[in-house]
Amino acid sequence: MAHRVAVASTDGKVVNQHFGHAEGFHVFDVVDGGFSYVETREVRPVCGPDGHEDSGFDAVVETLKDCEAIFVARIGPGAARYMISKGVRVFEAPYAIEEVLENVVRNKLLAKG
Repeated sequence: MAHRVAVASTDGKVVNQHFGHAEGFHVFDVVDGGFSYVETREVRPVCGPDGHEDSGFDAVVETLKDCEAIFVARIGPGAARYMISKGVRVFEAPYAIEEVLENVVRNKLLAKG
């Protein structure tokens, strides 16, 4: 079964973006045998100098509505709770994207159970 995930990254190589500061997410399909890049989707950063906007969370959820999980360098507890409440699994994984996705495949981290 394929799983679609989003990765917060500025360079497409490393999970290096805080959820609230992300300007884009790289989207991948993960299957038992590996993973493949789908596209990059731009978002408006949710956090600014005065904190975050709740409406911004809705925009990110809408942009990533076909993704069941996101991988970020960091995410605050409020944002994590919000994303989880919308059915999106959240992982802090500030490592190379290839390493992260290989780990997801190898350990079946997205398998329902």
